[in-house]
Amino acid sequence: MIHGNSWSKYCIWEHSTPVKELYARRCRREVEEMTCQAQAAEILQERAVPGDILLDVGCGSGYFYHSLRSRKIPVDYYGIDAAPSLIAIGHQYLPNFGLPVDRLQVMRIEDFDGEVDFITCINVLSNIDNYHRPLERMLQCARKMVILRESCGDKSKYQYVRDKYLDEGWDLRVYVNTYDREEIMEFIRSYGFSVRSLVDRRTGGQPELVIDYPHYWQFIIAERL
Repeated sequence: MIHGNSWSKYCIWEHSTPVKELYARRCRREVEEMTCQAQAAEILQERAVPGDILLDVGCGSGYFYHSLRSRKIPVDYYGIDAAPSLIAIGHQYLPNFGLPVDRLQVMRIEDFDGEVDFITCINVLSNIDNYHRPLERMLQCARKMVILRESCGDKSKYQYVRDKYLDEGWDLRVYVNTYDREEIMEFIRSYGFSVRSLVDRRTGGQPELVIDYPHYWQFIIAERL
């Protein structure tokens, strides 16, 4: 027999108890704010006006909401993530801080459509098979700006590796990709955006090991012309 509901079974983010515990602590504001989310919020603070809508793509459990709320950035926050258990964590805790449950939805990037003012996508595209189709969808839907934080370098490198940090009994692989910085920026320009890169504050341009593989984090800021 075959069936078509096994996406979660093969999703690494559904099979890491430490990740879920960390995301719950972030939602409860029990741990320090992520440096990359602070940096993304400060970029937004320069442009957002009351009534703007922000979509957090690959939001995990939606804890970026805290970065916006603490800075009084006047956007309506929405988040989507493909991992149901992570969205469930946000549903459990973030209403206590004023975020309605319906602002967080289980959704893959290729399944969303519509228009929003801002899109943030932090540490997501480097861990899927390729960036073209999901980034295209974000560029099509963003009226003002797309903010990315991804692993970027002078040339692309694609790796499909075993995640050794999953719960016992799970043997799954995940992409750990680094994308050619100029290639991804030219792709963004072709959709009618100006684009610039920023040094990632957390790493200062140095590689950071994640699941034992180096990531070369950079911010890429796309503004619609």
